[in-house]
Amino acid sequence: MSFLVAITAWEPQPWIDRFRGLMPERRVFGLGEAFDPAEVRYVASWKHPPGSLAALPNLQVLFSLGAGVDHLIGDPLLPKVPLVRVVDADLTARMSEYVVLHCLMHLRRQRRHDEQQRRKIWFDDRFQPGAHEVRVGIMGLGVLGQDAARKLKVMGFDVAAWSRSPREVEDVQSFSGESGLTPFLARTDILVCLLPLTEATRGILNRSLFERLARDGKLGGPILINAGRGGLQVEADILAALEDGTLHAATLDVFETEPLPAHSPLWTHPAVTVTPHNAAMSNPDSIAEQIAEQVGAFERGEKLKNVVDPRLQY
Repeated sequence: MSFLVAITAWEPQPWIDRFRGLMPERRVFGLGEAFDPAEVRYVASWKHPPGSLAALPNLQVLFSLGAGVDHLIGDPLLPKVPLVRVVDADLTARMSEYVVLHCLMHLRRQRRHDEQQRRKIWFDDRFQPGAHEVRVGIMGLGVLGQDAARKLKVMGFDVAAWSRSPREVEDVQSFSGESGLTPFLARTDILVCLLPLTEATRGILNRSLFERLARDGKLGGPILINAGRGGLQVEADILAALEDGTLHAATLDVFETEPLPAHSPLWTHPAVTVTPHNAAMSNPDSIAEQIAEQVGAFERGEKLKNVVDPRLQY
């Protein structure tokens, strides 16, 4: 039985080498190597070329090498086998680091202080709010959202969360569904988006949503942090909202087109922080080990973990 590593956008050889070391009993191939399609039972993918997995007649499980699976679901010829997403403690911790960092950057007005340093301006800003006076709203209450919520609470922020279906986190006010979205937004000063990209969430970060954010906060206006997927946001709406004051600032780790084109005005907008889709990078050692363990457990008759619901797309 063979294991196929189907990767574009990343260098595949380090992943192939890791899987070969972890599974010496089976043949591990990359897309560019010669292999018998009928022997392939498992695939680990990151943005495989659409249609490239269609001719694997005995495929049993498809593993995503990242937290999201939108890069797989977008393939119209994707084999109808269980799709398993990554849930990795290291990736979760890294995402929470990013979220806490940028909430604190906005709270403490660090971009402003950076500019003052460049201009050699001493300004004693002693009347800034405390974390307990700032309401953070997290969109997406999966593993990443739950961990970020807990860690923001530790820092003292007033945290609430919204998800498509009801979920609970201790000491975090939770909203859900269409009926819960407007009241959630109305109490949010910093909006953190960690939603998966699905047909239901594509373009959800748009003007209509921004206009429902709180107007009575302590930070000068609502702030957007998107570390989910670029397809969640409408960048023209973000720029327009920043220009007319509907949004006060934005931190964006993901974009409609990646890499972000050089001509994009997001690069130089004074209210925008751009990071290169590195909020939570996949750890090859940890993820490869998890997948190898899942393969072994599956062959012993155990149930797969973190299987994607095809109806929900997460």
